[in-house]
Amino acid sequence: MGATERWPQAPAAGTEAAMEILLIIRFCSLLYKPIDRVTRSTLVLHDLLKHTPVDHPDYPLLQDALRISQNFLSSINEDIDPRRTAVTTPKGETRQLVKDGFLVEVSESSRKLRHVFLFTDVLLCAKLKKTSAGKHQQYDCKWYIPLADLVFPSPEESEASPQVHPFPDHELEDMKMKISALKSEIQKEKANKGQSRAIERLKKKMFENEFLLLLNSPTIPFRIHNRNGKSYLFLLSSDYERSEWREAIQKLQKKDLQAFVLSSVELQVLTGSCFKLRTVHNIPVTSNKDDDESPGLYGFLHVIVHSAKGFKQSANLYCTLEVDSFGYFVSKAKTRVFRDTTEPKWDEEFEIELEGSQSLRILCYEKCYDKTKVNKDNNEIVDKIMGKGQIQLDPQTVETKNWHTDVIEMNGIKVEFSMKFTSRDMSLKRTPSKKQTGVFGVKISVVTKRERSKVPYIVRQCVEEVEKRGIEEVGIYRISGVATDIQALKTVFDANNKDILLMLSDMDINAIAGTLKLYFRELPEPLLTDRLYPAFMEGIALSDPAAKENCMMHLLRTLPDPNLITFLFLLEHLKRVAEKEPINKMSLHNLATVFGPTLLRPSEVESKAHLTSAADIWSHDVMAQVQVLLYYLQHPPISFAELKRNTLYFSTDV
Repeated sequence: MGATERWPQAPAAGTEAAMEILLIIRFCSLLYKPIDRVTRSTLVLHDLLKHTPVDHPDYPLLQDALRISQNFLSSINEDIDPRRTAVTTPKGETRQLVKDGFLVEVSESSRKLRHVFLFTDVLLCAKLKKTSAGKHQQYDCKWYIPLADLVFPSPEESEASPQVHPFPDHELEDMKMKISALKSEIQKEKANKGQSRAIERLKKKMFENEFLLLLNSPTIPFRIHNRNGKSYLFLLSSDYERSEWREAIQKLQKKDLQAFVLSSVELQVLTGSCFKLRTVHNIPVTSNKDDDESPGLYGFLHVIVHSAKGFKQSANLYCTLEVDSFGYFVSKAKTRVFRDTTEPKWDEEFEIELEGSQSLRILCYEKCYDKTKVNKDNNEIVDKIMGKGQIQLDPQTVETKNWHTDVIEMNGIKVEFSMKFTSRDMSLKRTPSKKQTGVFGVKISVVTKRERSKVPYIVRQCVEEVEKRGIEEVGIYRISGVATDIQALKTVFDANNKDILLMLSDMDINAIAGTLKLYFRELPEPLLTDRLYPAFMEGIALSDPAAKENCMMHLLRTLPDPNLITFLFLLEHLKRVAEKEPINKMSLHNLATVFGPTLLRPSEVESKAHLTSAADIWSHDVMAQVQVLLYYLQHPPISFAELKRNTLYFSTDV
């Protein structure tokens, strides 16, 4: 071999690695070429549009091509930049996501949970697709409406809702009981450092019950129309929520919007973008919350609605209070209507029961007295919302003995209110009155003997007034009365004032209903007595119908006469209230839920650890108390004379 010839040398280790990197880069560049072409085509389309007259026949086609290209590139960029919050509109502008959330849609006469997305120019209703393990989750578009085509029917224009079978109240309450029981089991497992598999199984069961509750509890209709004639109906749990969606849509509709139709590719790209754009990631149930999140407050929130300012013209004004419970909001209280004013001064106090609540909402309404403005969906006159606001119930701020005063601003309106919180174990104690000459906190036998009556005067008068003018009141016995009015009535009844009847006739009916509930709640022992409480709990748990009937009737016979006569009197009244359920929305189960614990809860609550546990508000005992009263409410009429006639055939020992 000549001196100038050389054998090829083996490449160094570094050179080999460089070769591999080079090959990878070349391979990636080949993969990127199609995307690069779309990017270049997009730039070319931009230039073509600049130099093409608007009236040229190719101009709309170029616009569509540009929009499709931009949306394609946007979908590619989703994986690169998860913070991206926009896609491209038909006009070539940026389409922003404004609001999204889970709503219950009535579709084909059944309830469906949907994820609804409000963009700057379109409302899109989607369903989360079921995906196999390892695959990315995606949305399936059910329908969309360009905001230019979206209209809200007026209440009188809306047609009646399609037939949707409401979920029975007792089944909703059973779900709450199961959820609370599962929460307790999960906490016990965690405290005992149980297996993660067992905890996950309990969480799955809790999610199933919470999902069903979320799906079946909403009742407030929210209807939207497409100008093309298609109508869509959602059911919401809160007037506040309905107002939020309506206002957000109407605000966007003030802009210059145009109608359009999305191609299948554009719709696919837009729906695909929803997963990254969404701001509400999980269904709002507690099983989706992190362990370190606040469980909320259990007990009673005392709220005084003082006054409001900022109204531009005189109106008939009132406020309502909502709190969250089991993942959805419930209306709990309502002030009186302050007529023809710009500065209403209510100064009304309410006691609101909290069930793991974290937020308080205040809504201010203008009362409508025009009977032609009736919503056909629920046959109620629609009042105008003037403002609404929400505050978080911070335990450190609320859980003090002192009143906390605050101002909430809503659309230029300022509402002043005060609040304080009382824990459940403190508020449910039965404390005998030191003043035995009154009626509150005094044994029922002492009151009836003093009055020479079979049923206490306070019970008879409150029942008579409710039946006279409150039996058709929506939420009677459920909606809180004004606490100051209730206290005023309590004082008058305790003093046996001669002006009682005049005062009752002028008083708000919810305050009278609240006074009746307070009377039974403050009895030194429950109407159905401490002695018989364990037997009532055992009797309601019996599975054999005949054995249960014998036991439950026998227990009634065992009650002292004043207690039994008063109970039967109240029972018939509550049945008459439930007969008006289509109007007052109070079923037998609703009434049993309100009165059951009040009539049965033992006087020594503080000794029962499971009832003072905050998260066990829907504990087994509480639900059993509801079931006892419900049993008697669902029973055919019970006669005192008939019960006593049968006493001869039964032992009086329980």
